[in-house]
Amino acid sequence: MYNPTYENVHNQFKLNGFHLNREDLCRVAYSFIKEGEDFEKPVGDFLLDWFDSKPFIEMQTSGTTGAPKIISVSKQAMVESALATGDFFGLQPGNKALQCLPVKYVAGKMMLVRAMILGLDLEFVAPSSHPLELLEMDFDFVAMVPLQAQNSLTELKRVKKMIVGGAAVSKNLERQLLKLPTQVFETYGMTETITHIAARKLGEKVFTVLPGVTISYDDRNCLVIHAARISDEVIVTNDIVELVNENQFIFIGRMDNVINSCGIKLIPEQIEEKLSQSMTHRFFIASKPDPELGEKVILVVEGATCDLGSDIYKDLDKYEKPKEVLFIPKFKETGSGKIMRKETLQ
Repeated sequence: MYNPTYENVHNQFKLNGFHLNREDLCRVAYSFIKEGEDFEKPVGDFLLDWFDSKPFIEMQTSGTTGAPKIISVSKQAMVESALATGDFFGLQPGNKALQCLPVKYVAGKMMLVRAMILGLDLEFVAPSSHPLELLEMDFDFVAMVPLQAQNSLTELKRVKKMIVGGAAVSKNLERQLLKLPTQVFETYGMTETITHIAARKLGEKVFTVLPGVTISYDDRNCLVIHAARISDEVIVTNDIVELVNENQFIFIGRMDNVINSCGIKLIPEQIEEKLSQSMTHRFFIASKPDPELGEKVILVVEGATCDLGSDIYKDLDKYEKPKEVLFIPKFKETGSGKIMRKETLQ
């Protein structure tokens, strides 16, 4: 029986068409570091870290559970995460997968780990905003950030299953992806959970957790994750959720973003959901201090100043309606395309 550990490489694993074992991968790693392209060097570093004698790897967190920091992540926990993903999405040895995410971040690292542990046939390309543009083959499994998915709409018919993470999938993008034959899932996770611990099929509201994970919530209604195979500690997030059961939840919004206006607590993500039906620009809801209201709701729009029309607020309650609109030429964002709200406002 195949009992995967971080010291094994599945005998069906391929990288860009070549069967490679552990020794081969170490040789590839050295050549990537010594003479590889910029995007290959972090892959070389990661592979050498993966095959060294230490049972853990150091990673920077994204800040979902607090300020970003360096944490040690167990390699065996990463293997367990890969196995859970394989179970959840029905991945089989020999399935064709695409690695188009930067290996600097946990999502890119985990795509490599999944391939080595599950025996996937991995096509590895430079991370770009149009990852499928120069590729002609079909894929069983692909992971992208929303910007890559948006730019790949005409090519995605060649992909059976795709996960999208790193930033929220906009309603507009969701509508476009639902027209495709591809099965698309939005993932929920963070560095502390070794990428995703839950996914929702586009068109549905409910996130379902991966095998080996259960959930609850704390007195703030924020999600608490119990995943013994992945983390020794219970993980408390700042994400407000509605719990369906111990395996399913609906994401409501971030505790850090809650606006207290005139004593009423407003969740920006809920207002954004209503506005997304009529907005064509990228936008987010934020707040400014106000002498009368405490905080006033503002609408922040990406692009040049223009008339948005009064109709866009038709689905909003009285207190949800923005008191001011700010136009910002270009939003600040993370490497995965997540809008950095505070930095953009500053």
